[in-house]
Amino acid sequence: MKLSLALALLLLTQNVFGTSRPNIIIVVTDDQGYGEFSINGNPIADTPHIDRLASQGIRFTDFHVAPMCTPTRGQLLTGLDAFRNGAINVSSGRTLLRPELPTIADIFAAADYRTGLFGKWHMGDNFPFRPEDRGFEEAIWFPSSHINSTPDYWDNDYFDDIYIHNTQRRQFHGYCTDVFFDEAMDWMQKQAEVGDNFFTFIALNSAHWPWFVPDEYRQPIRDAMTENPESVTGLSDKRREDLVSFLAMGANIDYNMGRLQQFLTDSGLEENTIVIFTTDNGSTFGPEYYNAGMQGKKTTLWEGGHRVPLFLRWPGGNIGGNRSIDELCHIQDLLPTLTEFAGIKNLPKDLDGISLAPLLRGDVTELEDRMLVINYSRMPHFKVTYTGENPAIPRKEGAAVLWKHWRLLEDRMLFDVSKDLHQDHDVAAQHPEVVAKMRAHLDEWWQGVKDTVLEPQRVIIGDDRENPMLLTACEWLDVFIDQQIQVRRGVQANGIWHLKVAQAGTYQLTLSRYPPESGLKLRDAPQEVKVTDGTFVAGPAFDIATARLQIGDHILEKSVYEDVENISFELSLSKGDTTMQTWFIDPRGEDIVGAYYVITERM
Repeated sequence: MKLSLALALLLLTQNVFGTSRPNIIIVVTDDQGYGEFSINGNPIADTPHIDRLASQGIRFTDFHVAPMCTPTRGQLLTGLDAFRNGAINVSSGRTLLRPELPTIADIFAAADYRTGLFGKWHMGDNFPFRPEDRGFEEAIWFPSSHINSTPDYWDNDYFDDIYIHNTQRRQFHGYCTDVFFDEAMDWMQKQAEVGDNFFTFIALNSAHWPWFVPDEYRQPIRDAMTENPESVTGLSDKRREDLVSFLAMGANIDYNMGRLQQFLTDSGLEENTIVIFTTDNGSTFGPEYYNAGMQGKKTTLWEGGHRVPLFLRWPGGNIGGNRSIDELCHIQDLLPTLTEFAGIKNLPKDLDGISLAPLLRGDVTELEDRMLVINYSRMPHFKVTYTGENPAIPRKEGAAVLWKHWRLLEDRMLFDVSKDLHQDHDVAAQHPEVVAKMRAHLDEWWQGVKDTVLEPQRVIIGDDRENPMLLTACEWLDVFIDQQIQVRRGVQANGIWHLKVAQAGTYQLTLSRYPPESGLKLRDAPQEVKVTDGTFVAGPAFDIATARLQIGDHILEKSVYEDVENISFELSLSKGDTTMQTWFIDPRGEDIVGAYYVITERM
């Protein structure tokens, strides 16, 4: 992008008057682990632009997030542990960030920054949880965990998709990652031209499954595998091709990081812009080919599940030159760190994160002695070792406690990662005093979160800010229906929505198996669909004879006589908290499945 005359004059004025508040860009990728980058030793991936960012700035070598993406994002946005902020799972009604909490976007917006989100949100698809409700004045995003999730626009496939732009659906042209970087750079250019500081969150769906990517990025990965065959020994042909696509998505991310760096240089913004690059959890592939010496991957408490790269560059920020920081740090530290750099004083009290600014500036050489707790709600179908019950329900034992080089896992196993990074040797019996100290911290932490973490957050229906509203099975509490492939396959599940009725009145509730834009009817079998870089599967038809709805004390039924797309119920609702459940029933009176989609409208 060419530097406009207005922007050139603005930058000259800023230099004269010494404007010091930094612009901020945070890039978070999806499902890439610590070892997914050539600078961290990956033998197949080539990430020169990300490597350059790391080599010009500061590299964190002991930086941690949650093992799944929603908890990580909530901690980034609030500076609070996941069990304090409510966003503890990737689905199952537990993605919702407590609406009363200010976010990092709220804080920067209150300090006269322009705020923009581009890409993945994953902390609530409906009011009052959407990015537009949480401090972002510009938001281009898709709902839930990935493109082609249950609430996403039907058959979005990463190419020429329909996303949400400031509450309204709109089509964008191009590959998803390219689109999010394009839109972010265009928006930042506009802010800079009028002299506004910006806080930009580029949150990618790449390299999350499904692994769709422009084909041009695949062949260099295949060539690298041929040159390093020992790196993929033991992988099946199909799994090797999955890894090719996954790493090709990483190559496209790197290409766009190069474009971002060039944009900052060309626009004169580089000197006073903080750029942060990190990932949202451990790798989905790491243990199968390269995991930087760690055990575990996404969703696990092993080091490979939550230790990720973080690279930070701020050329004009007086934070010193290229170096590594080996202190134990966490994603929730970014809010207090960045607000301190921006001179923002009025932060929420009792944050779990701490400011890393003194460490980055060189005012201190090490951080205070601290313990971190990593805990999150698993997907309901997971098999875990710490409970035989539904792992989506939070438990104390589902935690990792981090202290210096010690890791206490599930309140029973202790590892010293300074000597045993792969965590092969449980040394709890040899260090009872360490276990006791870390267990005491975990016990105290749990006492502070155990009551509120079990409270479901409630989507608000009937509010003018989103009326009508599309509810999806993503919000069934502790039931996992998050993917359009599950809808296509007709996964036979059911669950309960926890809602708040904004205003008393007459409501219409419309139940369907498919979203309206699909054009599919209740009894239709979805057909196989070829998309740009893959295939969406076919599924079964259901012989639906009856639709049933229960909301609060209201129970309503209708027979399904015709070949219709949906069934609507109209009833009066009182203001306040309630729950809702739906059923589609066959001619024998047997339950088939809940309605994956319900449109609520206050008439």
